[in-house]
Amino acid sequence: MATKPAADIPESENAKMPSRNKKVWLIAILLILALAAGGGWFFLKNRWADEPVAKSEHVAVKGPPTYLPLDNMVINLADPGGERVAQVGIVLELADAATADKIKVYLPTIRGNVLLLISQRTSAELLQIQGKEKLAADILLQVSRPLIEADKNAAKQNLVWGVHFSSFIVQ
Repeated sequence: MATKPAADIPESENAKMPSRNKKVWLIAILLILALAAGGGWFFLKNRWADEPVAKSEHVAVKGPPTYLPLDNMVINLADPGGERVAQVGIVLELADAATADKIKVYLPTIRGNVLLLISQRTSAELLQIQGKEKLAADILLQVSRPLIEADKNAAKQNLVWGVHFSSFIVQ
């Protein structure tokens, strides 16, 4: 069937065409938005599943946390010339005394990993608050790693609550 030239189309049909095109475009846009929303939900659902769980969700807080101080460490920093050192005192905030006992088993490994972490930093990094916060977050991962490797449920339980610096001297 041949199409009618625009001049042969009555004005009433000609007026309906833009309205029909608008409906098609509206449906197409709504379909795209629905697909984008579904994809976003799928992506975020998987991402939320990978995030660490807040301590209040899986650990029944029985009382105040247990603090485990580590021995002070003196570390050469990664500054050019190797003349800068840091003396760092670390205190771990743990869920309970049982976690402290588990940490003590892995203490030589944890201390070694923390020493390696700090020795990779420069004095300029450690003198900034963001550098100290990043270091604390990295230490938290290093402390948690042996517990998670020994027991996969440790990641869900969130047994290590925080890393605190009892002293921090950069020279």
